[in-house]
Amino acid sequence: MTSKLAIGIDIGGTNSKFGIADRKGNIIAQSRIKTQQYSDYFSFIATLKKEIEQLHPIDDVIGIGVGAPNANYYKGTIVNPPNLPWKGVSRFAEEVEKVFGLKCVLTNDANAAALGEMVYGKAKNMKDFVVLTVGTGLGSGIVINGDVVYGKHGFAGELGHTLVSANGRHCACGKRGCLETYVSATGIRRTVYKLLADYTDPSMLRSISFDDLSTRTITEAAAKGDKIAIEAFKYTGRVLGMKLSDFVVHTDPEAIFLLGGLSKAGDHIFTPAQENMEKYLMPLFLDKKIQLQPSGLKDDDAPILGASSLVWKYLAGSAGES
Repeated sequence: MTSKLAIGIDIGGTNSKFGIADRKGNIIAQSRIKTQQYSDYFSFIATLKKEIEQLHPIDDVIGIGVGAPNANYYKGTIVNPPNLPWKGVSRFAEEVEKVFGLKCVLTNDANAAALGEMVYGKAKNMKDFVVLTVGTGLGSGIVINGDVVYGKHGFAGELGHTLVSANGRHCACGKRGCLETYVSATGIRRTVYKLLADYTDPSMLRSISFDDLSTRTITEAAAKGDKIAIEAFKYTGRVLGMKLSDFVVHTDPEAIFLLGGLSKAGDHIFTPAQENMEKYLMPLFLDKKIQLQPSGLKDDDAPILGASSLVWKYLAGSAGES
């Protein structure tokens, strides 16, 4: 088999990114479309086909990898995604194969990110690790003995919806107190606004509306010594670290990688998270020196590389591609 290109598609609540990449992780071409413009996934896929063919010929493409929220790897379906306009069960992979005439592998977007880390990032020589995608929400991909954990029904690894507080913040999934309501771009914004209400300290964040507040703004404020911003990161890092101590017991990973907007805060988030992970870790694991570090993938490239890595892992690999 000589084909050396793969299409990677990452479906987000606002934008969907897509591109064509080679086996070495070079992105040949990429673009994006607005997800919310498409009320059904059939028109969405038809538009993707036109857009991708305008970017680059697909004659040498071996297959298509798709990362999406609430995706079922076994069935190739997207099931009631909270942030997408398509409700019910979308037979997405089947429709992609019909429209493109290429094999399609579909998985949760965070699982795709974990595969991308293994194929292109810092986990190239690792068999046991966890990737957390901390953007608007919190997704996770768990790799054990070199394989992504999917579970019996295809939905394993939803660490963002593990419990922090039974009577905690309302989550889009319908539960209360989920981890992603505290540790995510949305979560830290909620924390900032609670701190602004609880304390009277001056803060450059007071003049910013909730909708305009971003992780970048909070990070910049923390770098300038803003007390509210610093406390928001300490709180977020404490919650994350406590939950990471649980994740370590479950999977005994060599490393945990953070990918996404919140990870760009650097030491503001990594230091309290590492400290609290070690503080609450079962003593048996303390000498294992679990690494907590930023992803080795560039944020702009990660969604496409993560999705395209599905092709190399599951299609090219099974066909003997080197």
